[in-house]
Amino acid sequence: MSAIRTGKFITLEGGEGVGKSTQLKALAEALRARGLSVVTTREPGGTAGAEAIRALLMTGEADKWSARAEALLFAAARADHVEKLIRPALARGDWVLCDRYIDSTRAYQGGAGGMSDAEILVLHGLGAALMPNRTFLMEMPIHVGRARAEERDGGKVDRFSKQGWEYHSKLDMAFIRFANAEPERFRRIDASGTPDEVTARLLTALDDLLP
Repeated sequence: MSAIRTGKFITLEGGEGVGKSTQLKALAEALRARGLSVVTTREPGGTAGAEAIRALLMTGEADKWSARAEALLFAAARADHVEKLIRPALARGDWVLCDRYIDSTRAYQGGAGGMSDAEILVLHGLGAALMPNRTFLMEMPIHVGRARAEERDGGKVDRFSKQGWEYHSKLDMAFIRFANAEPERFRRIDASGTPDEVTARLLTALDDLLP
């Protein structure tokens, strides 16, 4: 699995409430101001088929699906997303910014859910076979992120946010493990501070890829 080099594929990862969606929009605006064509998307989702699968995955009780069933659903959604949206955009020379991607599956269904990384990457190879050029790991203390997520959603949380403290601790540890193992792809970003401060950190960490 290799990264596409025509356009650039950038993903934002991290735990709940770390500001990925906010920063995705801000980063897209900053890149457009530099004259780049930018597509923003999310996972699961981004295409009609993937959004339909998102509805299955994100609603209901925390134990609605096993980690293995979740991984299969995520892989199906990602296959459709990559084929119909991401690869065509990259081929046009667009920059694609995505809120979550394969590393979330590796962390949620692997690190916290108990599946092996090898199993998840096999599914990814079959369904999408595309890795990002750069992955930003947005970091802040778990209790701060979860409080922000609950405030943002008016107390209504998706089924992954309903998981307990131990689950979210495992998520954090998995993300950090991935970032440390792949320093050429990952950049760890302090997600605390003002939104503008965080956006500036992202742009600095993207300098080597900017034209």
